[in-house]
Amino acid sequence: MMQFRTKEEQVADFLREGIISGRYPRGARLKQQEIATMLNTSITPVREALKLLAAEGYVLGDSYRGATVAPFDIEASSEVQSLRILLETQLVKGAVERVTGEDIAELKVLAGEFAGAFDAGDNEATRAANYRFHHRLFEIAAMPQTLHFVQILWARYPFDLINRLSGRVSRAADEHDEMLAALIAGDSAAAMLATRRHIEAGYDELRRSVALDAASARGGPTPREN
Repeated sequence: MMQFRTKEEQVADFLREGIISGRYPRGARLKQQEIATMLNTSITPVREALKLLAAEGYVLGDSYRGATVAPFDIEASSEVQSLRILLETQLVKGAVERVTGEDIAELKVLAGEFAGAFDAGDNEATRAANYRFHHRLFEIAAMPQTLHFVQILWARYPFDLINRLSGRVSRAADEHDEMLAALIAGDSAAAMLATRRHIEAGYDELRRSVALDAASARGGPTPREN
């Protein structure tokens, strides 16, 4: 069962999804009144949500004067990846132990939304669906403190860059299927391994892409040519 969330937590989750999906690009200004109007709420929960997101590292600035989406720190991404693997594999283990048939049905729908958005060529919707799939999966574990730390790590991870890589979304959909299959089978070890591989695959593909771009900019041989 999904836990009750306050209005500010709902707004914060909406904004996290928007930032990770690229709906709100890095450096974009977040206007409280626009967000409140969009979500049919008052300014107060929006302001409180921005305070939460500032504490987690998603946004910079004063919630009263205005906030902007935080820039990505590529120097920290390797450490963040290691921490993601450590915490997210524990969350998926907890999910295997607590998952219900209703949860599995919901996750299948979310995985289908991810694949469907990709097939439709809607990149923003694809990244948003990816966020919802992972968040719901980890929410099942009922480990709110661990999930909170994972959300802090997500603020510092280059999801927008990884999901733009050619063919990455299709491969990620297959990796989601592996995670779901292990979850349905009740196999904690397989679910943890599939989660680790999923995290590593995206980051490794990004590193190779960055290396290729750097070699091309230098006019030298690409890493594959060495």
